[in-house]
Amino acid sequence: MNSMFSKLPYGLLTDSYKLSHYRLYPDATKAVAYGEFRKPFDDQKDDQRIVFYGIRHIIESYLCKQWTVKDVDTMEAFLATHRMGNTAYPFPKELFLKFIKENDGYFPIKVQALPEGSVVYPHVPVFQITAEGEYAILVTYLESILCMCWYPSTVATLSRKVRTILEKGFEQSVDEENYGMISGMLNDFGFRGCACVEQSILGGMAHLLNFDGTDNLPAAFCAQYEFNSGKPVGTTVPATEHSVMTAHKTELGALQRAIAEYGDGVMSCVMDSYDYARALSELLPVVKEQKLAKGGVLVIRPDSGDPVEAVLMALEAGEKVFGVQRNTKGYKVLNGCAVLQGDGISLYTVGDLVKAVLGAGYSIQNVAFGMGGGLLQKVHRDTMSFAVKISSITYHDGKVRDIMKCPKSDSNKKSLPGCFAVLGSPDENNGAKCPPIVYHCDQQPDSSIQPTPPSKEINKDQARDGADNILRVVYDKGPVQGAWEGESFDKLRKRIRSQWDAFPPVHDAISESLKRYQEQIMADQENIG
Repeated sequence: MNSMFSKLPYGLLTDSYKLSHYRLYPDATKAVAYGEFRKPFDDQKDDQRIVFYGIRHIIESYLCKQWTVKDVDTMEAFLATHRMGNTAYPFPKELFLKFIKENDGYFPIKVQALPEGSVVYPHVPVFQITAEGEYAILVTYLESILCMCWYPSTVATLSRKVRTILEKGFEQSVDEENYGMISGMLNDFGFRGCACVEQSILGGMAHLLNFDGTDNLPAAFCAQYEFNSGKPVGTTVPATEHSVMTAHKTELGALQRAIAEYGDGVMSCVMDSYDYARALSELLPVVKEQKLAKGGVLVIRPDSGDPVEAVLMALEAGEKVFGVQRNTKGYKVLNGCAVLQGDGISLYTVGDLVKAVLGAGYSIQNVAFGMGGGLLQKVHRDTMSFAVKISSITYHDGKVRDIMKCPKSDSNKKSLPGCFAVLGSPDENNGAKCPPIVYHCDQQPDSSIQPTPPSKEINKDQARDGADNILRVVYDKGPVQGAWEGESFDKLRKRIRSQWDAFPPVHDAISESLKRYQEQIMADQENIG
C-alpha cells in the first residue's frame, strides 16, 4: 500500500454493516457463500459468454496479508465514533484477536475459484467461500473486496466481444496471411481516464488478455514482468498528440517532422488539430514523396466529429494519395497507410464502423481502434450484475440448510442453494471442450427432497471429455502453495481463446437437478410464509 493507505487496517476492507453481522447470524458451525455474474454483458441475449479474471490479484494483495493486534486496535479506535451519534460501532473484536493468535493473522476462510481466464455464463459460481466453526459468521465478511473481480472481468469480457466483432470482419475482408494483425487492432488508451493506477493496471491487463495493442504502460509492464516471466505482452507505435501538432508553427511542419523521425515504421499522426478535411486534402499530398521515401506506414488518426464519417474520409484520402490494392477477397487495402479511430469508441460503434468500412469496399485491416474511457471506465458492477450470496448454513445442531434468495419483485436476483461443483474439462485435457455446468455438491441438507450430486448426474459429453470440478482451492485460512503455479499470462490468453471459440454464445449452465432443487426450496419457502 502507498502512504495514503498505509494506516488502513485490512479489517476495514469491507462495508460498515458487515461489522455488525456477527451478532445477527444464527449459531452455526459452517457457512458457504459464492460469487456469480447474474446477467451477461449489457444484458445481451445473443451472446452471454463472460470472461472471469482478477481474483488472483485480490487473493494475493488482500486475503494473503496477515492481520495484527495493532490492526484491531486501530479499528477499535476508528469505530469508537463510527455509529450514528458518534458512538461505538459493534465489531467482533474477540473473534479477530482469536484468529490473529491461532491462525497467524490470516483470515479464517477457504476460497475456491475458477481458473483465471475461464469463460463462463450467468449464474456460474466463479468463486466459493467456506467458513467453519465459530468463524462461520465471517463467511461474507470480505464479500466487498472479493466482489471487485467484477471490474477486470467486465473489461476482459468487453475487450473479447470487440475482438469477436473484428474477427468476423477479418474473416470477410482480410486475407488469411494477415489474420495475425488482429491482435493490434484494439488499443488501450484508458490510463489517463482511470481513477487510480491500480484500476488502470487491472483493467489494462484484462484488455491485454485479448489484444497486444496498448498505450497503458503500467498494465503492459505488470503483465509482462509479474505474470509472464518477462515475455512481451503489450506493444504500441510512435504517435503524435495535439500538443505536438500545435507546438509547431504549421501543421505541415509537424507532420513532416513526424515522418522524418519515425516514418520508416508504423507511425500514427493525429490530423484534426485545426481542419481535418483540409489536412487530408492538402497536407497528405504534400508529404507523399517524403512518406514513400521512408517506406513505413502512416496511420491517420481523426479525433473529433462523427466516427464513421471521419474514418471513411481518411480511407478515401489515403486511397487518393497512396493508392490501394485489392486482396483476394475483393476488398481494398491502402498502400502504406491506415486509419486509427480512438474517439467515441464503444462495443457498438466498433460494430457500426466495421459495417461501414466493409460497405465502402475497404478491408477492415485498414482501420485500428483505440478505446479509453469506453474500455476502462464506462463499466460498473451492474454491467454484468455481479453479486455474492450465502447459499448454505450448518446449524449448531448439525442440520444443514441450503439457502437461496428469490425476491418476487426481481426474479433476476434469484440465487443458487447449496455448495457447488462447476463441471468442465480442465486444461490438462487439452482445454475445456464443453461449457461449464453447475451442480450441487454431494451433501445432505435438511430437506425432504435431496439434490442429485454431480457424481450421479453428469452430461455424457462432459463425462467423455474428462469433466472435473474446476473450482480449485486458492486460499485456505492462508496462502495455498502452488495455487497459481504455471498460470502465465500467455496461458490465460490461450485459455480464453480456446474456450471462447469452443463454447456457444448462449448456454444454460445450471444443471437440471439444481433447477429442480431451486424450485423445491422456493415451494418450501412459500409454505413457511
